[in-house]
Formats: sequence, C-alpha cells, structure tokens
Amino acid sequence: MKRQNARTLGLIISILTYLLVGAAVFESLESRHERSHKRKLDARKFELMRKYNLTKENFEELEHVVLQLKPHKAGVQWKFAGSFYFAITVITTIGYGHAAPSTDSGKVFCMFYALLGIPLTLVMFQSLGERINTFVRYLLHQAKKCLGMRQTEVSMANMVTVGFFSCMSTLCVGAGAFSHCEGWSFLHAFYYCFITLTTIGFGDYVALQRDNALQNDPRYVAFCFVYILMGLTVIGAFLNLVVLRFLTMNTEDERRDAKQRALLSIGKPRGEVAHLLPVSASTSSAPAADDITKARDLKGVYTEVLHFQTLCSCLWYRSKEKLQGSTRIPQELTFSDAYLQQNSSFPHYMEPLSTGCVCSPRQCSSISSITTGLHILSPLRMFKRRSSV
Repeated sequence: MKRQNARTLGLIISILTYLLVGAAVFESLESRHERSHKRKLDARKFELMRKYNLTKENFEELEHVVLQLKPHKAGVQWKFAGSFYFAITVITTIGYGHAAPSTDSGKVFCMFYALLGIPLTLVMFQSLGERINTFVRYLLHQAKKCLGMRQTEVSMANMVTVGFFSCMSTLCVGAGAFSHCEGWSFLHAFYYCFITLTTIGFGDYVALQRDNALQNDPRYVAFCFVYILMGLTVIGAFLNLVVLRFLTMNTEDERRDAKQRALLSIGKPRGEVAHLLPVSASTSSAPAADDITKARDLKGVYTEVLHFQTLCSCLWYRSKEKLQGSTRIPQELTFSDAYLQQNSSFPHYMEPLSTGCVCSPRQCSSISSITTGLHILSPLRMFKRRSSV
C-alpha cells in the first residue's frame, strides 16, 4: 500500500476512534448531571404552575416569550459596536449564537458576507501566521548567536515550544482579564478563551453581554475585539507551524514517487544521470520500433518530473558536440514547448553559466527546491526557451 493511502487510512481510523472515545467520556461526565438538572427544572416548573395557576399552554407561551427576550436582556445588539462584534464571529467562524439576523434581507446578506469573508480571513490568518513564525525563527537564531551556542539553527522543536507557550500565555492573559471584567471564575474564563480562539464558539459564555457593555464601556469593547483578533493570529501561527506540516506530507510523497518512477522506468540507478537520454551510437542499429517505444517512455517520464519540479525558465539538452555521432532523437520525444536546437551556434546574448544554463541571466529564474535526480541535467547545454511546463 502506498504511503499516502496508508496515512489517510490511519487518519480515518484515528478520527473514528477519537470520536468514539470522546462520546463515551462525555456521556459518563455529563449524562448523570443532565438527568439530575432536568428533574430539578421539571419540579420547579410544576411548582410555578401551581403557584400562579398556569395551564400547560400558558406556561409554554410564557417560556417562548422569555426565550425571545433573552438576547435583548444583554442590551442593544445591532448598533455599530454590536454589529461589528457579530461580523467578527461570522468571518472567524466562531458563531456564538448570541445574536443572529432576524430579517430575510439580513439572512441573505449574512450568507454572501460569510461566503467571501471566511476564506479571506483564513488566508489572512495563515499568511500572518507564516510571517510571525519567520520573525520568531529569526529572533531565536539571533538569540542563539548572542548566547554563543554552537548550533544556531532553529529546529522544529524550538518553534513548537515557543508556539505552545505563546498560546498558553495568550489564553492565561485573556482568562485573567475576562474573569475580572465578567465576574467569571478563572476556569470558566479560560474555557471561554479556549472555545473562542479555537473558533468552536458554543455560546454558553459570551463576553460583552452584561450591563449594556456594548454601549457603556468602549475600552472593554475595544479590548475584546483586539484580543479575539490577536488571539486568533497566535493560534493560527501555531496551527500553521504544526498542522500544515502534516497536510503537505501527501504532496511530498507524490513528488518522491514521481521522481522514483522517472528514474526506475528507464532501468538505471539514480546516480547514472547521463543515461537519461539514450542517444549513444550503440543504439543506432536497434529497430525503429524500439526507439519509438523508448521515446514515448521517456516522454512520460520527463512529463511527470517536470510537472513537479522546475530548474529554471528554460529546459536543458545536450549540446551539438555531445550529440555528434549519436542517433537521431525520435520526433515523439518532445517536452512542453521546447525542442532540440539544430543550429550550430548560440545567440550572442546567451552564454553558458556555471550551472550549465545558457539563457540570459535576466531571464533565468531559478527555483530553490531542486530535486536530486534532476541535478544531472547540468551538462546538457542546448535548449530553447520554453513558455510553460
């Protein structure tokens, strides 16, 4: 089984197992409390019905009115500050549920607003997380140099450690602030911060919902908004560092498999690169059918390799001197828009570089990630500028 398929199957089994374990634990922790709380509420309900002489229909109507009044108890929700708060919960996918559009036009706009805002926000947090990780890596590198350490390179473990403590510090600072301002215990405030910054957003604890804080305390409102956005950035940087590394594993495996197929399909060891183009004179007596078959095989091999990796803005081929005395390359062996030059001289503005590329330095755009198998193309000198790969 391919490594990618085995990893995907392992992840599916892990998630299903994780869900089953979580369901069993939540059931054992919450089920008994739920039944006990339900019995107490039912007893209180019948007590109120007897006390105020309410029928079942009257009590259900009263209950419906109370539920509708609950959002208004926290104050006006749809002034600018409350609307801004709601917009944050929409595009960050927190979705507390403390406020929701009630008009048809508001619901339609909310759907279109989220459709564009959510991907834009995710891309922004990912990009900002990358910049933060780059800056932290630079600071750690400079700190190691200042301390005179032998190994100044920043490892993945260093970055994960810093990211973990950054997340914990952010959660603890928020828990302390909300515990003081909202009157929650530190545990409940820490729980609120975690549920918010992981964008779970149950809505059982929501800040700015007491004493008309949205209108009466602008400094606290500003703190809440800044904390949510900055906290999501810190969490996003940590997830970008850890999670996205695993998300790219399948892509890396696909590239590795393609390079291995490219080298093994021509029956040569990886190091023997000079035999990637079988144009030696010894093959001149082989049948034309074998040449065509080999050419087609090579075409598929090169197409696969060039799909994943690009050396520069042009393709490399053997020079005319290297091809003297060799058999003709079949016409089927063509790659993208490039083809083998038949003329005997390079243009005057194209000089061979140390890497073997003979294009103009201004036109050659090297790419940092170059595969080991493709380094063998350095002696191939003759090529034509390509348009795309």
